[in-house]
Amino acid sequence: MASPLQFAYRTQTAIGVFDAAPVYEALPGFVKPQGNLRCCVYSPCGRYFAYATNDGISVVDASVGHVLTSLPLPMVYEISFSPGGTYMSTWERPAKDENGDATKNVKVWRTIEDVPEGQEKQPLGRFVYKNMSGWNLQYTADEKFCARLVTNEVQFYNSNDLSAPWNRLRAEGVTDFAIAPGKSQNVAVFIPERKGQPAAVKVYNVPQFSSPISQKTFFKGDKVQLKWNALGTNLIVLAQTEVDKSNKSYYGETNMYLLSANGSFDARITLDKEGPIHDVSWSPNSKEFGVVYGYMPAKTTIFNHRAVPTHSFPLGPRNTIIFSPTGRFALVAGFGNLAGQIDVYDLEKDNRKVTTIESGNPSVCQWSPDSRYIMTATTSPRLRVDNGVKLWHVGGGIVYNEDFNELYNVMWRPAAADALPAGDPLHPVPTPHPSALKYLGTVKTPSKPVGAYRPPGARGSSTPLHFKREDEGGAAHTVSNGVPQIGPNGFGRPRNQIPGAEFTRPAGIPGAIAADGGDLSKTAAKNKKKRNKKAKEGEGNATDAPGSEGGLAPPPREYGNGSPAEGRSPERRNQGQGHSSQHRSQSRNNFNGRNRSNTHRARSQSRPGHFGQSAQQQQQQQPQGGSPLGGGDGAMTPAQSANAKKIRSLQKKIRAIEDLEMRHAGGEKLEDTQVKKIATKPSVMKELEALEREQ
Repeated sequence: MASPLQFAYRTQTAIGVFDAAPVYEALPGFVKPQGNLRCCVYSPCGRYFAYATNDGISVVDASVGHVLTSLPLPMVYEISFSPGGTYMSTWERPAKDENGDATKNVKVWRTIEDVPEGQEKQPLGRFVYKNMSGWNLQYTADEKFCARLVTNEVQFYNSNDLSAPWNRLRAEGVTDFAIAPGKSQNVAVFIPERKGQPAAVKVYNVPQFSSPISQKTFFKGDKVQLKWNALGTNLIVLAQTEVDKSNKSYYGETNMYLLSANGSFDARITLDKEGPIHDVSWSPNSKEFGVVYGYMPAKTTIFNHRAVPTHSFPLGPRNTIIFSPTGRFALVAGFGNLAGQIDVYDLEKDNRKVTTIESGNPSVCQWSPDSRYIMTATTSPRLRVDNGVKLWHVGGGIVYNEDFNELYNVMWRPAAADALPAGDPLHPVPTPHPSALKYLGTVKTPSKPVGAYRPPGARGSSTPLHFKREDEGGAAHTVSNGVPQIGPNGFGRPRNQIPGAEFTRPAGIPGAIAADGGDLSKTAAKNKKKRNKKAKEGEGNATDAPGSEGGLAPPPREYGNGSPAEGRSPERRNQGQGHSSQHRSQSRNNFNGRNRSNTHRARSQSRPGHFGQSAQQQQQQQPQGGSPLGGGDGAMTPAQSANAKKIRSLQKKIRAIEDLEMRHAGGEKLEDTQVKKIATKPSVMKELEALEREQ
């Protein structure tokens, strides 16, 4: 028994047509083509299936898989059908003829046509179109007229005769247009901003092009998406700018407008959450539409045909909304750089959530024509690993899975609602295919979430609101427009607080002010009193302290918040202050002594006298607490400091020369510059002796 549900796929080496539930098998009459396969597509009516290879185009009867007609076009990369499948358009790679002119690479054909024997099938029309996007003709629902965009106008043709335009819609600067579906033969055109004039979307009735029946002008619109509802009575305009002048978004600014085809209503749709508009989609009933908008976690809202919000779904990391073909269900999902979760809602049962599907990382998500199944697929070249097709029941269970090496495209076969069996999509639940059971056996059971790392001091406490998403009870996302958050200390982030958390001053003693302007705590104020008391007691002894100029000691150091001494007791702080000068002098003595002793030790074998003394002998000759380079108590004049620097440089040169001498004595061959450097040793030694005598 043939299945009413069917899908087709294209991989690197094959094209397949597959019958879905309940049989789950390949279409028996279809012969899989091999070789370089460029594209495949169903007609909107579902009657035909066409694919392109290096040999040409083949059109297949989608019901049985038999080839109906073929065209010898080896360079076709795109195929498109008219709404009823009567006409087929092909796009070939642009090329030039012998005269250097561009060849007409867009051709329109009658899909099924009786051709006399011995004659080739001829196209109805030929056009030149270099871009691969927007190349195909747009048809009215009855296929009576078709249109194409050229410079400053939209040309309309009789579908049977494409030799010359039947009518023209002149609009200077027009960049996009969309013909309305349904019985109303309306067309919308978009004219971007130019020469200080606002952008405009105008709706005309075919063929009355003298004046628009509805229009909307607005700024901040470099490009738009024109979305008609199924009846062609209302139009959503999703406008986007290339650059967001407020610097809130890298991808530009988005705005949304709603127009009625008869001109009775037009308005800008106001959204209650700041951020970009991720997706907008009409329901098949043409009476409502859904919008996903705002910074993550995004908000999803259902509006009626007058742009009045009727229901909002919970916040979450979502960026896609798709209504089922029957209009009963809506899926709200997060694809791309999001986790791939799909929430399914039943709009007829108080918008309740049916299930949440963990779909992984799909790049394709489509409803089946009967609204019973959801197809997800991971395709190349977006991802070249884990390519495959999965079918999910609307209730949440997986019913079929098939993996592919490199999957490029997959699609459901379109079908009319009256051609599908009636019944409740939720019941009965279909029996999963063995491939689904095998897939479930390979999926790891989700373990208990470990959660984010917490330092020991923060364990056992609740998560700060700043680290929670908005849908988890955290604060709403805000954009600072590049202005840094200034802390109470004058720059950067406030001290001693969690990044981003609201700054709170510690409750303390009135009148006690911290270094950052906040009140000190009781303990900090008490310690500060002790330090001030000890500082006053030491003022009398400070005048007699050695090393102070004019009998005055430096004032005691104030330790503010964030100081290295903040955690010490007052006694240890004062102890460190009293011995700081002596400690610095002793450190300088030890450092200079080590440098000189190392140099003297290296030369002790070759020079007698002062340079032959050991480091211990030199230290014994130095006065207690003095510097080896002179200047009592570790204090040196600028001239002495300069001489000490020269001495260290000469000592470094001597060590390098002695190293070269050792290498030369070991038999190593030196370069000319190294030999010359060894020859300068006497002069360097002489200069060093002179500086040390002056010091």
